[in-house]
Amino acid sequence: MKFRSKMIDIGCLNHFTRVVTTISKLTKTCVLRLTPDNLYFVLSGKVANGGVGMWCELSQANFFDEFQLDGVSAEANEICLELAPDNLSRALKTAQSAKAVKIKLTKKHCPCLTLAADCVSRVVTHDIPVTIYMPALKIMKNVVDRMKNLSNFLVIEANMNGEMNLKIETDLVSVTTHFKDLGNPPWGGDSQRDPDTMVQARVDIRKLQQFLVGQQFNPSKAMCNIVQNSIVHLILLYEDVSLQYFIPAVA
Repeated sequence: MKFRSKMIDIGCLNHFTRVVTTISKLTKTCVLRLTPDNLYFVLSGKVANGGVGMWCELSQANFFDEFQLDGVSAEANEICLELAPDNLSRALKTAQSAKAVKIKLTKKHCPCLTLAADCVSRVVTHDIPVTIYMPALKIMKNVVDRMKNLSNFLVIEANMNGEMNLKIETDLVSVTTHFKDLGNPPWGGDSQRDPDTMVQARVDIRKLQQFLVGQQFNPSKAMCNIVQNSIVHLILLYEDVSLQYFIPAVA
């Protein structure tokens, strides 16, 4: 599956941003369905159980100057992925002065969108998300257990050079634990992000500890996706089991 698009007209960019921002006020997550002619933002709730539904249809020709899509197959030429519209909205808002905005599908552990804003003096890239392999969970748990006694909040930061830091900062103490050579999954290799640039999120340390204490199997792979100041997405893989845990960032 491949998807690549480009917006040049500032009016189209502003309008698309307003649409996505409106959707972000209605739901935390939804399904984005891409077809050669249209984009659909869909939320299917169980109305009988009090859920809500949403359907937003956009003609791609009204927004994009370039729009290339290769779907699942020739017969089903479409792509569906779940996303957090608030993340996309915030990325679009930082690109309002850009000469062009490119949105493409990247090969992450799960389908993800990368937004690159070509500004006058620089290219600003928002990768959703950035992924790194986690250190041994037992070691990480021991570190978090000690830090929990010093602060209620912890900063997790990582880069594309396989480096991760766990930090706490209070008026009385500042403690950082460094992990190196963790590695990054290969699907993040085409990012325009500087590999040394750290991406971080500040989270409730109790929620991270709950995840580390609660997992009862020894995963073959453990990964961490970090969206800047937005969310930490933890993934454990073991044979036919995939466990995903989301921790929202706090201010």
